[in-house]
Amino acid sequence: AQLVESGGGLVQPGGSLRLSCAASGFTFSGYGMGWYRQAPGKQRELVAIISAGGTTNYADSVKGRYTVSRDNAKNTMYLQMNSLKPEDTDVYYCKIMSLAYWGQGTQVTVSS
Repeated sequence: AQLVESGGGLVQPGGSLRLSCAASGFTFSGYGMGWYRQAPGKQRELVAIISAGGTTNYADSVKGRYTVSRDNAKNTMYLQMNSLKPEDTDVYYCKIMSLAYWGQGTQVTVSS
């Protein structure tokens, strides 16, 4: 299995970004997927998950601001991030929830 994140970058507070996670090498539609984030020296934390059936859950810190979605035809998961705050600055990773496969991560920096 392979996961490749993209879409990170530098954005001002209050701005938006959309991350993508392109999946290959497994039956994407059959697995729940998740977005995690990690700052230097801190534990990786779960941000959002989407089940194979499309049910979503979010960390309290991002509820109402982030939206996770998936396009099974494109084998891709997305994370729409709105109203970004400086504390959202992290490396964001995608993961197959029931398997030990991670992407390489994409840096999100929220700064003026």
